[in-house]
Amino acid sequence: MSEFPISTLDLAIIGGYFVVVFVIGYVIARRTESGEDLFLAGRSLAWGTIGFSLFASNISSTTLIGLAGDAYRIGIAVSNYEWMAGLVLVFLAFYFIPFFIKSRLSTIPEFLEKRFDVRSRKYFSGLTIFTSIVIDTAGGLYAGTIVLRTFFPELDFVATAFTLALVAGLYTAAGGLAAVVYTDVLQAVILIFGSTLIAFITFGQFDYSWAQATASLPDGHLSLIRPLDSEGLPWLGTLVGVPILGFYYWGLNQYIIQRVLGAKDLDHARWGAVLGGALKLLPLFIMVLPGAFAFTLYPNLDNPDLVFPTLVTELLPVGVVGLVMAGLIAAIMSTVDSTLNSASTLVTVDFIQPSRTDLTPKQVGRIGRITTVVLMIIAAAWAPMIREFPGLWSYIQQMLSYLVPPVVAIFLLGVFWPRMNGTGAFVTLLGGHALSLGAFFLTLNGALDLHFTILAGILTALCCGLFIGASYLLGDRPDEDKLRGFTWKYREREPMSHVPWYTNYRIHSVIVVIVTAVMIVAFW
Repeated sequence: MSEFPISTLDLAIIGGYFVVVFVIGYVIARRTESGEDLFLAGRSLAWGTIGFSLFASNISSTTLIGLAGDAYRIGIAVSNYEWMAGLVLVFLAFYFIPFFIKSRLSTIPEFLEKRFDVRSRKYFSGLTIFTSIVIDTAGGLYAGTIVLRTFFPELDFVATAFTLALVAGLYTAAGGLAAVVYTDVLQAVILIFGSTLIAFITFGQFDYSWAQATASLPDGHLSLIRPLDSEGLPWLGTLVGVPILGFYYWGLNQYIIQRVLGAKDLDHARWGAVLGGALKLLPLFIMVLPGAFAFTLYPNLDNPDLVFPTLVTELLPVGVVGLVMAGLIAAIMSTVDSTLNSASTLVTVDFIQPSRTDLTPKQVGRIGRITTVVLMIIAAAWAPMIREFPGLWSYIQQMLSYLVPPVVAIFLLGVFWPRMNGTGAFVTLLGGHALSLGAFFLTLNGALDLHFTILAGILTALCCGLFIGASYLLGDRPDEDKLRGFTWKYREREPMSHVPWYTNYRIHSVIVVIVTAVMIVAFW
């Protein structure tokens, strides 16, 4: 393993970051009493906190390493996942967040019970808990440990994974979502500052000349829209698959959307979502392009995942390296603390509370803390096992393409088509995942050769057809109480308020869409 030396000053900066995180967790823990405090920050989050927390929770260590590595290897098309998030969050602000906020949801699966029935809620909640712990939390610990051992090869893998889990788990269990989001704000600032500095210095290696920076890059390396047969992300996958994966990740994934559920009101929820979408336009410029330019600076790197560490240690001065390393650790912690808190919320609210209705708010908070610690231990124990399954883990990274199509189908049609019923939803979840399992095995043995984003689009279309057929054949039209306030046709109408342009989420959304369109055209 390559070694990247770290100075004493850099180590001191990293240590200082940990101290700040613990102080934030301690201060917030003293104000955290009830389950709603723990899981939803008392529904008191303002738009700025929500937006920066959305950004920080999404930018994991795998994102920082992976974006730069893929940009180095195959070009900037990997950033399509990033800018698409802005469009998805705008869509959510208009069409889904109002339902979530006005229903005062604690978990996204809870919406399925209100719209359909308890079967779909329990199924989706169990699926989300599994993916949060086995894929997201354990994956974050695994990737974080790999990153730290790149800089500190003497670190023991298992001990490092457990230490990261312990640090994130303790302040998450103590302070809950509030501790998570306020540390996320700090982490987002560090991530943006550190990445921007790397981008600025990297571009400076070419005398800030775009012509020099791009002269030696392969054809298509700076193109967002790639041919159907190209390595990486083809244009059809960007069109039909990335929006589906993005809709699930940003709108239905508990560990992300929980920040929006904790908003003080609908306005702050919408503003926060749109701010998060605007921030997701930055990675192309501050994370992806530096990785692409590194192709010219370091043409002989055997492992693309070493691009980001190489840029950090080769180009940044002493002290700043520590700050960027703190950003890397921040990214690790942000993913782990977010997934732990969301999984704990799902276990407590969707499985424990319904069977123990006499629990007091303090008892719910205590159960949530205990659940967080238990889940932390499970994730930390599983993370080292991932080393034994390198082929399997590469598939796990694509598993969302197989897992999310039925879920996306029942949420989209459930909101926009009142005739869809609970039996149809449950049949679609079961049947859709049976289809996905079949597609997975066909892909595994080579009988099906499609990019996973294209496959996600096909499976979602099939699940929509299954949902429509099952709803009309196996059940009656839902009662109106299952429709009022939970479908677009029976929504609570919002009056068109005359507010200044700078507080109008519609104006904010249009700006995000226009900037995204300009960016796509510029890098077509």
